[in-house]
Amino acid sequence: MLAQRLLVIIILIPIGVTFAVLGGWPYAAFIALILVVAAWEYWRIFRRGGFAPLASVLLPGVALLVFSRAAWGFDYSHLILSALILVTMLAHMVAMAATHTAQGVDFAITLGGLLYIGWLGSYLISLRALPQGLWWLLLVIPIIGIADSAAFLIGRRFGQHKLAPAISPNKTWEGYLAGVVFAILSGLLLAWLWQLRYPALQPSQGLILGVIIGTLAPLGDLGESMFKRQFGVKEASHLLPGHGGILDRIDSWIWAAVIGYYLITGLWLSV
Repeated sequence: MLAQRLLVIIILIPIGVTFAVLGGWPYAAFIALILVVAAWEYWRIFRRGGFAPLASVLLPGVALLVFSRAAWGFDYSHLILSALILVTMLAHMVAMAATHTAQGVDFAITLGGLLYIGWLGSYLISLRALPQGLWWLLLVIPIIGIADSAAFLIGRRFGQHKLAPAISPNKTWEGYLAGVVFAILSGLLLAWLWQLRYPALQPSQGLILGVIIGTLAPLGDLGESMFKRQFGVKEASHLLPGHGGILDRIDSWIWAAVIGYYLITGLWLSV
């Protein structure tokens, strides 16, 4: 399993970095693909639980949120979100009329997926769109990626005290704390390295991002586990050997992107 996990990482890192460097619409299309697949996995989890969210609304809705964020940032977001809510409600009313089955909870699940994966996931676009956004992106996402890997490896080897057994039985305090430590160290090191290309970036900023992202972003992993545990699902899918599904990989990245964006814009940049 560890060998598979490492092989997937070795293959995916150059692909992700390439699209991050390209930026613009190629990057937006790459993020849209990732999030649409994650939305399909989200839909699949709830379908296995006996619910009926609408993939016909969820998947294109997620893509729309990504591309609209790439095109206009947060402009028109109130219009787009309002329209998606109304379209989602209408689609579930049509489904209820056609199937004569209750759709209220299914409407909430579809809408939840649009907001969770589409709206929050689009902060991966917003982060890249910041001034010198490439370097901020290559700071924030590796921080949580390294923290996740450290938490997995050290928790697997040394973990004894369960972090949240009702939500995710395999996660331990030892793994969590190791992830926080490695997030801090990676934040300092990466900020120091990227400063060679972006002189305004300071190691102290990497330290702050490492502390806060390392502490809070793992909650994204627990959040996804909350969905899976309800229906006895171990992994969102089997698309990434050793990792599970795309959603299993990016659940904490979504939190990191949101937290990182608002820390960066609130403390250091004016946008």
